[in-house]
Amino acid sequence: MKYQKISENDNKILKLIEAEHNRQKSTLEMIASENFASDAVMEAAGSILTNKYAEGYPGNRYYGGCETVDKVEDIARDRLKKLFNCEYANVQPHSGSQANMAVFHTFLEHGDTVMGLDLSHGGHLTHGSKVNFSGKSYNFVSYQVDKDSGRVDFSQISKLAKDHKPKLIICGGSAYPRFIEFEQFSEIAKSINAYLMADVAHPSGLIASGVHPSPWPYCDVVTSTTHKTLRGPRGGIILMGADFENKWGIVAPKSGRTKMVSELIDTNVMPGIQGGPLMHIICAKAVAFKEALDSSFKDYCEQVVRNAKFISSKLIELDYKIISGGTDTHIVLIDLTNKNLTGKYVERRLERAGITTNKNMVPFDKKSPLVTSGIRIGTPALTTRGMKETEMNLISVMIDKAIRNIDDDAMLDKIAIEVKELTSNFPLHKECEHEML
Repeated sequence: MKYQKISENDNKILKLIEAEHNRQKSTLEMIASENFASDAVMEAAGSILTNKYAEGYPGNRYYGGCETVDKVEDIARDRLKKLFNCEYANVQPHSGSQANMAVFHTFLEHGDTVMGLDLSHGGHLTHGSKVNFSGKSYNFVSYQVDKDSGRVDFSQISKLAKDHKPKLIICGGSAYPRFIEFEQFSEIAKSINAYLMADVAHPSGLIASGVHPSPWPYCDVVTSTTHKTLRGPRGGIILMGADFENKWGIVAPKSGRTKMVSELIDTNVMPGIQGGPLMHIICAKAVAFKEALDSSFKDYCEQVVRNAKFISSKLIELDYKIISGGTDTHIVLIDLTNKNLTGKYVERRLERAGITTNKNMVPFDKKSPLVTSGIRIGTPALTTRGMKETEMNLISVMIDKAIRNIDDDAMLDKIAIEVKELTSNFPLHKECEHEML
């Protein structure tokens, strides 16, 4: 990435870009929802396509001059459908939250009952949190994980579904370390004639590569982000499989006529909740989807999971409580209760040691979301840099050393030096680093 014009015109912002670049390359990025996009993806995201307004969809825009961006969006959709083996794809949502909002507007009316995973048990804000639009606009019933196993409690879900008859059930979350059990969710949804939506924002890359089970044919609609394990730009997507799209329609409000679900989703994205799509980001999504279609992406995803499993096992050996006793994915959720520490404090102190994580509630947490009893860590970004089990062992020991010496500034600073030495062996964005010199 070149910053010549910023250097000439806005040195203050250039210094901040440089500072963030230095932070990323010299620390261990272990936030499960973060990754490092390729140079090609970043080039596309910073391309001239940012200048083009393209409200509408390919072949049906509200503006002229869209012939080129129409082709870009078509390529993005075609690659995404191939990647996930699905019938329908919308690449316009600016985020996962907006993808979820569009789906809710398609399948639900204001006040309808919905079931989603409790935020403190690994769910997401858009799965019914009272401070989010989802909890304010719909009647959410939250299900939880089993206290002993840390896995989704299907006996509880079945009972709640029968008692509350939700119109939509959401599976997936933001801090659930196990595979999403699509088939079991589908059985419950079918038993009460509910729609089933999968939010696969976290494991989408693992699903695309075949490392995680597929939501087809069990789910009616799937939403995701594009920047976590999928390793693309920041954005959202909506998918549907052939069975649901071809066999079902929904009675559209006001008109009273039955429309194909894809038509309703498209209109609920634009003009429903968004105006012009971000064509430079859609271009970057297309580049990322092509990268994910390469056979090397499966190798990457398999290593992501191996790295997470290694860290999980190592931390258990070091006397840490890992929610669900391990992981199937890229996420490791650590309960710090037995360390008598809060997630908020550990997050801040690990950051001093050069290890970036995030505080996170654990199931049945007694502390607030701003304090928490746990931290969530992930391996996508570390794996992108080329780190494997040998490095995971070193990193696990560093985490343990930092937590055991949590109040010792000198020790944390020493670990930060060790982190810099480790990261120096795994350069980040080599072209970018050369141009920043």
